[in-house]
Amino acid sequence: MSDAPIPVPPSQSSPVKEAAKAVVRFVALVAVFPLLLGFWVNAALVGRNRALESSSQLLSLFPGISGQYLRRAFLQRVLAGCHHSALVEFGTLFSQAGAILDANVYVGTRCQLGLVHLERDVLLASGVQIPSGGKTHYFDDATKPIREQGGERRMVTIGAGAWIGTGAIVLADVGKGTIVAAGAVVTKPLPENVIAAGIPAKVIRNRFE
Repeated sequence: MSDAPIPVPPSQSSPVKEAAKAVVRFVALVAVFPLLLGFWVNAALVGRNRALESSSQLLSLFPGISGQYLRRAFLQRVLAGCHHSALVEFGTLFSQAGAILDANVYVGTRCQLGLVHLERDVLLASGVQIPSGGKTHYFDDATKPIREQGGERRMVTIGAGAWIGTGAIVLADVGKGTIVAAGAVVTKPLPENVIAAGIPAKVIRNRFE
């Protein structure tokens, strides 16, 4: 489905290793505190979502493991939910503070995420886009430009253990354990434990046939 690397779940860590990680997380929090302070000031002036957009653009530029820790330290304090085991790679942008990242979530490079709930063990390959549903812009009024017609945002849920392939665009919920092929466009909800591909995405088969 994708040539993006898939992180291997870590084996049971020793107390020393866990303590070292805790220290690194604390250092990362100290490092991002100025950015958090700027976020809170901006949020009071322009709203949390606008403030998050600019902050996540800056944080997305830090590469490597240090970038992973910095992004996580920041996102844990500004998103509706972000587990300490979630991993967000280089170049990923967030636009909605209501997003939720559960335990062991992996978000690949250069993803764009809106109002989304990534449940436990979800994998996103590179370049995945999950905006806030399929109606963020209305376009039915011929007398107004689209930018003036408003829209609606809804939470898009990616079920536990699902894998979204490179470059997929997801506008609707994806069931637990489902695989979405690279380049697919999900316009309608997908059930659990299936493989879906195409534009628009359609179920090819059950994963366990």
